[in-house]
Amino acid sequence: MNILILSCGTRNKIIQYFKKELSGKGKVIATDCSELAPALYEADKHYIVPKMTDEDYLDVILSICEENNIKAVLSLIDPELSLLAQYKQKFLDIGATPIISDSDVVEMCFDKYRMHQFLIGNGFKSPKSYIDKEQFYVDIELGLIEYPVFVKPVKGSASININKVHSKEEIELLFSRFDNLMIQEYMNGTEYGADVYIDMISNEPVAIFTKEKIKMRAGETDKSVSVKDEQLFDLIMRFVKKAGYKGIIDIDIFKVNGEYYISEVNPRFGGGYPHAYECGVNIPKMILNNSLGKVNKERIGEYNECIYMMKFNEIKIMKGK
Repeated sequence: MNILILSCGTRNKIIQYFKKELSGKGKVIATDCSELAPALYEADKHYIVPKMTDEDYLDVILSICEENNIKAVLSLIDPELSLLAQYKQKFLDIGATPIISDSDVVEMCFDKYRMHQFLIGNGFKSPKSYIDKEQFYVDIELGLIEYPVFVKPVKGSASININKVHSKEEIELLFSRFDNLMIQEYMNGTEYGADVYIDMISNEPVAIFTKEKIKMRAGETDKSVSVKDEQLFDLIMRFVKKAGYKGIIDIDIFKVNGEYYISEVNPRFGGGYPHAYECGVNIPKMILNNSLGKVNKERIGEYNECIYMMKFNEIKIMKGK
């Protein structure tokens, strides 16, 4: 069986993991709009494709699926996830299963305020969030929230345009410069990340790996250590089932005064997933099992604690034409 990984960019490890699991049983095909995306050259076969905004983009990807008898397709960037979810049936019609949640669930992930409302409305703790700055100022006066706070786009990724602010003047300046912003409570606690796989057939969470984040870089986990907490596992299982997620997701969580707060969800492989794989949480294998019609067994928490991940830079050299 063959798998297609879209917009692979610099995610070389993901390509390597799928190649390892498919060894002798199929091929990993990768695409990107830039021939300087290093992960392309890890794949068994690669394509340089138009930008996702090109009107022919979807047709190009579908033709690659048909040409290579693709059984599963996934993307590593946020904007493309909406496209995969929206046109899921077109892929299914040609025998390729998009590893993605349903469209409405994906779109909720990309609307941080809508996600906050869902969490609070379903009994999950979430950082206080505001799209109305005047209401925020009222709550400041009432002592319900205090500076510093984060100002961020309601829809955004990779920690772009996220600002930690300490005054009303800073908030006014940001709101005057940018549209569609929200104010979010600063969580003065420990930050965790969870790599979760929800079986595409049973719709049950079958793998959860949690890590304490030690250092971040450009919105991704740079250093982390594996942890286990049954309370956290239970929270994640209840949340993903209530929201209706499918496939691979990455959850950001804070622990403050002994309580867990769910912050954001990325419905794709997170940048820190290699930590989980190297600890034995083999989500590529689970994806391949589902693509063959096999339901995965639950393996929640089956990994060792206190295993550290430390990222470092690597390079790819190639000769130009």
